[in-house]
Amino acid sequence: MACAQTGSGKTAAFLLPILQQLMADGVAASRFSEQQEPEVVIVAPTRELICQIFMEARKFAYGTCVRPVVVYGGVSTRHQNNDIAKGCNVLCGTPGRLLDMIRRGRVGLQKVRYLVMDEADRMLDMGFEPDMRTLVTSPGMPDRENRQTLLFSATYPADIQRMARDFLKENYLFLAVGTVGGACTDVEQTILQVTKFAKRNQLVDFLKSIGNDRTLVFVGTKRQTDFIACFLCQEKFPTTSIHGDREQREREEALADFRSGKFPFLVATSVAARGLDIPEVQHVVNYDLPTTIDEYVHRIGRTGRCGNTGKAVSFFDPETDGPLAPSLLTILSLAQQEVPSWLEECAGGSRGTSSFSMSNGSVDTRKTSAVRDCGASSQPVQTPVAEEEDWE
Repeated sequence: MACAQTGSGKTAAFLLPILQQLMADGVAASRFSEQQEPEVVIVAPTRELICQIFMEARKFAYGTCVRPVVVYGGVSTRHQNNDIAKGCNVLCGTPGRLLDMIRRGRVGLQKVRYLVMDEADRMLDMGFEPDMRTLVTSPGMPDRENRQTLLFSATYPADIQRMARDFLKENYLFLAVGTVGGACTDVEQTILQVTKFAKRNQLVDFLKSIGNDRTLVFVGTKRQTDFIACFLCQEKFPTTSIHGDREQREREEALADFRSGKFPFLVATSVAARGLDIPEVQHVVNYDLPTTIDEYVHRIGRTGRCGNTGKAVSFFDPETDGPLAPSLLTILSLAQQEVPSWLEECAGGSRGTSSFSMSNGSVDTRKTSAVRDCGASSQPVQTPVAEEEDWE
């Protein structure tokens, strides 16, 4: 179980050692077969993230015998079936499509040596944990003592750490770089007190002040995503959008336009909050703050990556965002950011409403996760499933 700040290179941290070990052990390229038995299975929560991991795996494995393949929902299964049949050593997938391939007999799990869950806290929350248990108990999957299971994320709530023990070897290793659940220190965080009906004008004023700097704007719902994107286009800001209800082709096109700079402004739900590595994102705007501090940490982590600096601006509505105030106060303080006096007052009035807790990397979570959870129940806390997540 590994935890490090957003943008610190976690994808390379699991891909490079796995590929090196496969090549050192002389793993040969798979031959054509209706059923393939990969040595590595990598699972991630969104289509965009799993495609990004696949592209990195393909880049690292270029010129070797190791063949990565990706499967995800929203596209035809025929092409993916044919791609798998050509040979597969590293299978990257979203849970729904991956389990479908296993049920159809296209993928066998007998040879799995490495099982990787990226954004592991999201993969193991109460919304998606049954899919992960189905995967690890699928016919042929080696048990946890006979495979290596790797869990990576920037955030690890205590209840998720406890649940993760069911998937890991008895004497597993917890590796933490910096503060577990902490925000990236390369991101300058600004919290503005903005009421619900003043947000649009505040957003326009902010975008006018930054010119055409590449900016990612997060909103709370799919409907709001399209509404804000249309509004910004009417205000002459070249804007595109991404959310779970858009066709996969449209989502990929929107991301490509944003990456290329054709549309320097992207409005998104939390489907784009985790793992996506988009170069030169200078600003992140939380038009609507998320309901959990972990989601906030992931959102602002879309900027300030790989040693670069970035800026995150969040609109705080006291009527709806009050419960998040204590956690925001902690995040800002630990990252040595300026804390507005009004936020301190709001946090004082909201104390006790937040479940946020963090530890430094020196704590052994195998023994102390329950203690750090301040006496919470041993049963996992049910986390709301985001409407925009994709599991096909």
